[in-house]
Amino acid sequence: MRRVERAVDLTEPTRHRSLPLAFAVGGVVGVLGGMIGLGGAEFRLPLLISLFSFAALAAIIMNKALSLIVVMTALPARLLAVPLDEVTPFWFVVVNLLIGSLAGAWVGAHWATRLASKTLYHVLAALLLGIAVLLVVTHVFTLDPVALPPAMQWTVGILAGFVIGVVAAVMGVAGGELLIPTIVVLYGVDIKIAGTLSLIVSLPTMLVAFARYSRDNSFRVLSENKAFLVSMAAGSIAGAILGGLLLGVVPNLVIVPLLVILLLLSSWKVWNHR
Repeated sequence: MRRVERAVDLTEPTRHRSLPLAFAVGGVVGVLGGMIGLGGAEFRLPLLISLFSFAALAAIIMNKALSLIVVMTALPARLLAVPLDEVTPFWFVVVNLLIGSLAGAWVGAHWATRLASKTLYHVLAALLLGIAVLLVVTHVFTLDPVALPPAMQWTVGILAGFVIGVVAAVMGVAGGELLIPTIVVLYGVDIKIAGTLSLIVSLPTMLVAFARYSRDNSFRVLSENKAFLVSMAAGSIAGAILGGLLLGVVPNLVIVPLLVILLLLSSWKVWNHR
């Protein structure tokens, strides 16, 4: 029965899926995310559901595809800004987190495909609320590194990676909002290098989740909405570039509360989605 309901969800009216609107929304989300050093996928997900009428699982898969495109575009540019020789000393961070995140991505994607639609909406709403809280913590308070013995650091890194992989898969995001503070606090890495490391961890993690979603019937949402995907991806990339150029122009005391309010409203709307 659940499979039938999902098939119906995927054929909801598409009259609101305007390609110019998709480009514009992708651009705005990219700018907002870029202004605080993120890709913006956590803001894009509720819009895919509420504005463009995608069902929960279809929205997650669409968001994951868009996040994957944005990360694949951003990583080469990031490596130009942060030379590879500055990143390679921290290869162990990537390995440590990937051990957990790859498994978490598969589990999270598998779990999302098995949840009832109503439960999935509630899970997404709770995660959006959690991202809002995390946004406040990471941009208002100072993140101090935690000194742990190597064995404990690796254990915590694997567990943290697993949780991040699950959340990133369920929300269809790259996970930078979770990875960057984790890398800074757990390994004491400079935040600029942490941003590059997060992209390196995100890419294979997203590919694993994407592979799991490809086995589900809902994956066809991508083939049925190719033009929409291309339009929003183009807007997201353009917006992320512009947002990156505006990084620091708008004070965090202004932009962070605005984004938190948007996440809280999105959480409420997704929770009550019909």
